[in-house]
Amino acid sequence: MSNIIKLSKKRVSKIAKMVNITENQIRNIGKVLRDESRPLKERFRALFTLRNIGGPISIDCIKDCFHDDSALLKHELAYCLGQMQDAQAVSILIEVLQDTNQEPMVRHEAAEALGAIASPETITILEKFKSDQVIEVAETCELALERIKWLQSPESSTISLKSPYNSVDPAPPATSTNVTKLKEKLLDEKAPLFERYRAMFSLRNVGTKEAIAALGAGLKCGSALFRHEVAFVLGQLQDKEGVPFLRDSLEDCGENEMVRHECAEALGAIATEDCINILNKYLGDEKRVVKESCEIALDMCEYENSPEFQYANTLQAA
Repeated sequence: MSNIIKLSKKRVSKIAKMVNITENQIRNIGKVLRDESRPLKERFRALFTLRNIGGPISIDCIKDCFHDDSALLKHELAYCLGQMQDAQAVSILIEVLQDTNQEPMVRHEAAEALGAIASPETITILEKFKSDQVIEVAETCELALERIKWLQSPESSTISLKSPYNSVDPAPPATSTNVTKLKEKLLDEKAPLFERYRAMFSLRNVGTKEAIAALGAGLKCGSALFRHEVAFVLGQLQDKEGVPFLRDSLEDCGENEMVRHECAEALGAIATEDCINILNKYLGDEKRVVKESCEIALDMCEYENSPEFQYANTLQAA
């Protein structure tokens, strides 16, 4: 998942509805996204704009970039297609998932996106890859299948899937709001991954200092996929209480790069002065995905601390 495309709650009201936009304008934004000579932050802002516009032309523009050499960008493309929840993206995402030459974090995000769209036609392909040799891909397919199965269950009609953070989550929140019990479930490595994710999103929704501390503990256990999701929700919370946990994982060069990248994005979403200092320290990281994540996260910091809705500038530039 990604905090790059996430807006803070205080900014959501600033999103202007994209009305009366022409096909030519959308394709010009797509050109910005495809232009490898552009700074990565500009390409991400173009992607953000396409995601908000939606529709077949935007999907077509996003599809064209899965050949890029930036795993971070391709991972973000898949995330956006999933968040758009448009069935027209399913065939694109299946192709990415099946392509074993794609980086694991890209294939994982494609599987998660299929779970977000939750089209029944994807069940067969997700079943096939839930035993993938790449553990992050296998676990994501398992989660996607569980989400689709849950959506077909009676319980799904009793729980709102509308996230307070404007995101399509890979699992619904647990029904409990007891932080102690949720933490026990979160850290129980014998429990099904889907149930641990449900505890995670419930802790996010509770959002207290105690809930954040419980999530922070989750950054030190479980699989890389699990830890990267914990980092994501800490970024969604945008609470400075999460900074020490995220800093520790980003600074651990032995940590999986997918986790470190998500920690960088989360710090960019929180956007305090401390976060900026931490991110600047890792702008030259030897792992490209971490380095690029810090670059984009610093742009997020600038955005979060600005009174302007800067992503709209992409339309003007196009």
